[in-house]
Amino acid sequence: MSYNLLKGKKGIIFGALDEKSIAWKVAMRAKEEGAEFVLTNAPLAMRMGEINKLAEACNAQVIPADATSVEDLENLFTKAQEILGGKIDFVLHSIGMSPNIRKGKSYGDLNYDWFLKTLDISALSFHKVMHVAEKQNAMNEWGSIVALSYIAAQRVFPDYTDMSQAKAVLESIARNYGYRLGKLNKVRVNTVSQSPTKTTAGTGVGGFDAFYDYADKMSPLGNASAESCADYCISLFSDLTRMVTMQNLMHDGGFSTMGISEDVVEMINKQS
Repeated sequence: MSYNLLKGKKGIIFGALDEKSIAWKVAMRAKEEGAEFVLTNAPLAMRMGEINKLAEACNAQVIPADATSVEDLENLFTKAQEILGGKIDFVLHSIGMSPNIRKGKSYGDLNYDWFLKTLDISALSFHKVMHVAEKQNAMNEWGSIVALSYIAAQRVFPDYTDMSQAKAVLESIARNYGYRLGKLNKVRVNTVSQSPTKTTAGTGVGGFDAFYDYADKMSPLGNASAESCADYCISLFSDLTRMVTMQNLMHDGGFSTMGISEDVVEMINKQS
């Protein structure tokens, strides 16, 4: 159901890879709610994914950009404003990748050059996006910038390794840049800490199925789906959340507040 929450708003959506991607779901919902936007991803990810299919469905143009490159981001924001005919109202940062996880490196055996790559792609890129937006004065007043995070920023999930640090840095950047952009032109910046989600990136983490099932049993509402995360992001892009900023917002079915659940107790008792 559409409520025209984003009618007349213009945006940039980073990170849509395929139909499993949260960014893909956000783009589809944003279109339903009346937004115009451009899509962007790194050239390699674009070759691996299906972003052109999404662009056709949303009547959106695709601008390739490596989010770790300030030069690429400058080109992205310049072209986006030309295509959309004005400043930007919302940005989704849905970017995360760890070479250490991809190569199966344990936390005690990280490749530090890869660790730096993880931080650059998954966290510092968020700072660079807002740096370029600020320098170009590209955001409209009361705009909204959202990045996707995970509770491993606060808690230990062994197989999440260096992505845990990346998410912690991401959330810190959101708070600090949220203050800066809020003072400059009332732009709000938040992170959404999503349940484990069966995206292409998510399922690449070792032990994913186990902690997906565990989180589902711990959460009174169950795991939040990619579709419901998209709904939440749309609400944060809308004018209904104008005074929400510098927050890490838990979107996890209640997982983050639980100690233990009856379902988990029952599961442990059965095993023992």
